[in-house]
Parts: sequence; structure tokens; C-alpha cells
Amino acid sequence: MRTWSLVAALLAAFALAPCMAAAEDLLAPQAPPPTDSTGLPPIETIAPFAVVMDYETGRVLFSQHGDELMKPASMAKLMTVSLLFEKLKRGELHLDDKFSVSAKVWNQFAHDAQTSKMFVGLGEAIRIEDLIRGIIIDSGNDACAVVAENIAGSEEAFALLLNAEARRIGLIQSTFANSNGMPDPAQNVTAHELALIARHLIKDYPAYYHYFDEKEFTWNKITQPNRDLLLGAYPGADGLKTGHTDESGFGMTASAVQEGRRMIVVVNGLSSMADRASEAKRLLDIGFREFKTYVLLGSGEVVGEADVWAGERRTVSLAVHQRISLLMRTAARDRLRVTLKFETPAVPPIARGQELGLLTVTAPGMMALTVPVYAKSRVRKGSLLAQIKAGLKLLMPGEDEAQTLTLPVRPRVDTSSSGGTPSNAP
Repeated sequence: MRTWSLVAALLAAFALAPCMAAAEDLLAPQAPPPTDSTGLPPIETIAPFAVVMDYETGRVLFSQHGDELMKPASMAKLMTVSLLFEKLKRGELHLDDKFSVSAKVWNQFAHDAQTSKMFVGLGEAIRIEDLIRGIIIDSGNDACAVVAENIAGSEEAFALLLNAEARRIGLIQSTFANSNGMPDPAQNVTAHELALIARHLIKDYPAYYHYFDEKEFTWNKITQPNRDLLLGAYPGADGLKTGHTDESGFGMTASAVQEGRRMIVVVNGLSSMADRASEAKRLLDIGFREFKTYVLLGSGEVVGEADVWAGERRTVSLAVHQRISLLMRTAARDRLRVTLKFETPAVPPIARGQELGLLTVTAPGMMALTVPVYAKSRVRKGSLLAQIKAGLKLLMPGEDEAQTLTLPVRPRVDTSSSGGTPSNAP
């Protein structure tokens, strides 16, 4: 029977405040709280379509029909803005370049009192920067049409560019039929992929993202407020886009930063502007409050020791190469399980950094994480006498086998300023 020893506890435990209950509450029968398939309290929403995404990892923390096709309404404008930003980034366009307003575009929107507009003028030459504001802040369908016609010649040709760009950034299901999100049978997106567009805009175009945070825009002496009701009202909110048609209902793609963490939320299919704002706010609250990044192990930290067969030393320390951290629900931390599996004994020569086993982390609501563990130091073969002794030991009762240990790891909240990248990032 081999003896295995673990190095001292890997991480300091949380300090959990004790919970007090009144005597009558203890005596009364308590119904267990509802749980979902993971055994955790369920997250619920009134939104028919919803996604909560952690920006840093791109991991979806909550989804309700998030991968089902839906109508995007003006949230489709995010794809138009993304294409514009990419052309600006590549130097194909410049903010001071001007696009002209054709009679066709002007006639299409000028007399439609129901459509959202920037109020472009017939024959105007408008700077691209102003058109960006007209799209993002005013949700101008006319501004989008000006962009589409000047870049591609028509909405149909521009839609081809949008779909090519969508595939380039990793969208699989969503298809775009026009520049502005106006109803079309071929225009469908998923909440998940709207969140991916938002993440792409924030991550890849930091020089232009500030337009989403602007509160109002004036064009042709008409000042319009940003339709994003979270701006200035929800801590850390800085954009992105709302949408509404009779077909889609009210929707919003929103993002906010709190204490160095960014969340992205998409909701759609709601019945009012107030509902989309309040539900987006509530889901952002859940993302910030109920999901944390927990540090399990530090870079180079020792997790156990393996016996060595006929080596210069009897054991070798096993360690992880990089910091191990997890983004997960706070309700799942007490059910976190970390196991270490390795073959026994290790046979020298053993190189420093040689892989000797696997560490597996499981918790409700997340896929299992498996990382290799490595020899902390080099171990040479032992002397001839040590090898003879080891050989004689093999003749004794007992056999070599894989060893599996459950480690007493207790996660701690990551309080670093940047948060780093959790190990369960995709």
C-alpha cells in the first residue's frame, strides 16, 4: 500500500459569515428552494429571448432560447456598424469621408412618420462620423441606407457584405437582408450571436466604441436622445443598441462595466421599452452578482507528490504551470470538486516540467476542466543499490496503479484589478 502525501492546503478558505435564524423559523417546515437541472437555483426572465455573456471569456452565463432564430429589428444595425468600423480600421474609409444622400434613399424615408430617422436631407454630403452617430444614437434607418448605397450600390449588395463579415467574425446562424433591421423574411439572428457582435465591437474597435455611449445627437436642427435607457441610469452602462418592430417586440443589446468586469446582455421579444430596459438591468445585476471568477491555484503551485521508483529521491512534487481560475456561479462553489490522477510510481529519469498526471475540476453548471500537472523538479535515476532495492520491492505484495486523489481546494474570489482570463475560457 503506497502512502501519498499532499502539500499543505492549496488556498486559504473563505471567511463565510454565519447565518442566524429565528427559533420559530427553525421549527416551521421549510420547503426546499427550486433548482434547475444543475441543482442550482434557476435564473428566470420574462424575455422570450435572452443571453448573459461574460465579456472577458465570451462564455454564456445564462441563455433562454439564446440560440434560436429571432427578428433583430434595429439591433441588426450592429452588423452595419461593425462593417463600417472594420473599413475604418483598415483605412479603406475615414471619419471625414462623405457619403451623399440619393433621391431614392430620401424618398424612401422622408415621408414615413413611423420609421426611425436621422433626418438626412436630399442631396446632402454627410461625414461618415455623423452617419455613425445617426445610426447608433438616432437609430436612423435612412442613415443606414445612405451607408449601404454608398458602399455597395444597393441594400441587396450590402447585405451580401454584411453576411460575409458576419461569417468572418464567427457568426454561424444569423443572416442579414438589409442594413437597418427592417422586417424581411431572410433577416434572422440569435441572441447569442448578437452578444458576439457586441463583444467584437468592444474588443476589436476600441477607438470607435465611444459612440455607443453618447447620449444625444443633433442633425438638421433636430436633437434626438439615445434610445438606450440604461445610459446614465445603470452603473457602468456604455451602449450598445435597442430595437423594436411589431414582429420582433422590444429588444436591447447592452453592456456595462463594474469593478473591472464587463457583462453583455441581450433581451428580445418584450412588450415595452420599460420592460426591455428593466429586464436588461436585472440580468446585468445577476451577471455581476451571481457569477464570480474564483482562483483555485497559483502559477507553479504544488498540488501533490508522487512516489518515484528507483530514483535519487523518493518523491517528486506535482505542480500546475499556470494559474487556475474559474468563472462560475457563487452558489456552485461549495460543490466544487478537484481531483488529481497520476500513475504510480513515476519512473526516472524525470525531467523538470515533464507531464505526470491530470487535474480535473468539476462544478454544477460548468463543463469539466482538465489541465496537466508537471514534475516540479528533475529526478535522476538512483544508484545501482537503489534500483536493486526497488526491484526487490516489486516482488512484494501490491501492484502499481493509477492514483486518484480529491484535493482540499477552496476557491477564493479573484480580486486582481484585471481579473485575468479564467481557465474555463473557451
